[in-house]
Amino acid sequence: MRPAPMLEHEKAALERLLNIAQGDTGQSCRVAGFLLAWWNAGQCGSYDLTSAWGMDDTIMEDMCVVFRLASRVHTYPDTLGYGAQFEAIVRAWRPELITE
Repeated sequence: MRPAPMLEHEKAALERLLNIAQGDTGQSCRVAGFLLAWWNAGQCGSYDLTSAWGMDDTIMEDMCVVFRLASRVHTYPDTLGYGAQFEAIVRAWRPELITE
């Protein structure tokens, strides 16, 4: 079964968060944790909701959009075509999980 297509605003929010997660700020770390909890919470860690306390409102809005996206499409981000981007986030923020 193919995942439901992403809506344009969902895609834009996800891509903004992916760009933020590639940074090296505290907010980048929090966004990376949020995204990785969607991709693989068992290995990458779950998301502590209190992490959102340190987020800018615009970033938090994008996180809410992506949360709704993940809930709506019932699939993981790699099946939506974002596997490489999420692997890059793992390399940056969870290098201990790399088994190459």
